Amino acid sequence: MKILRFQTSIRGPRYGWLHEDRIGEVDGDPFNAFRRLDPDLPIESVQLLPPVRPGKIVCVGRNYQAHAQEHGVEVGDIPVLFLKPGSSLVGPGDPIILPPQSQQVQHEAELAVVIGRRGRWIQPEDAMAYIFGYTIANDVTARDLQRADTTWTRGKGFDTFCPLGPWIETEFDPADALITCHVSQELRQMASTRDMVFSIQRLIAFISSVMTLEPSDIILTGTPAGVGDLVAGDTVSITIEGLGTLTNPVVSEK
Repeated sequence: MKILRFQTSIRGPRYGWLHEDRIGEVDGDPFNAFRRLDPDLPIESVQLLPPVRPGKIVCVGRNYQAHAQEHGVEVGDIPVLFLKPGSSLVGPGDPIILPPQSQQVQHEAELAVVIGRRGRWIQPEDAMAYIFGYTIANDVTARDLQRADTTWTRGKGFDTFCPLGPWIETEFDPADALITCHVSQELRQMASTRDMVFSIQRLIAFISSVMTLEPSDIILTGTPAGVGDLVAGDTVSITIEGLGTLTNPVVSEK
């Protein structure tokens, strides 16, 4: 089932579900009890929003060996974690805004895990039961600022630096899905989720040993090799096999 958030010209944000090319409203909370209403809205008649408003966005660095190598760093024995603020979140079609502080903003195509149950000290063998579904994310990064700073907060945390969507797929199999990223028709990234160093189960176990995971929390599972620079006028399209495509234009800050 595909769960999304949307709004129309006359009604504000709300949850829905997708059937073919039509959207039905969701009565209730998708993370608890809810009821699906008839799909009576053409998808082209609505504005898609980020499919969830997460309590926190937990990100994993260096989870693909080839990506670590292209930056000249080693993959450690434990995952590298960092956080993105909620203010970095944007939805499908929303612009990625290049901040004037940076001269090197790059894309990072990633599989995102949406947590569905509260959990702490989750064991790897139990981790999949805590997942609500999966979506697509772009961990946009000001690479020059990331290198300049001791921590990654500034380089990863600008407004619009976390495009997410277009929807959450609750029946997705993450074992071996192809991830591709095109920038203005140019193929930049292509890899399979099977190439992750740390599996989704291990990531959930490790993260939940540090912090309690709550329903709607997002885990960005890392990016494959091939990250590259963005300039105003670009269009970034990330496709994950079985999930769909997330597309965002790139603009300069006014």
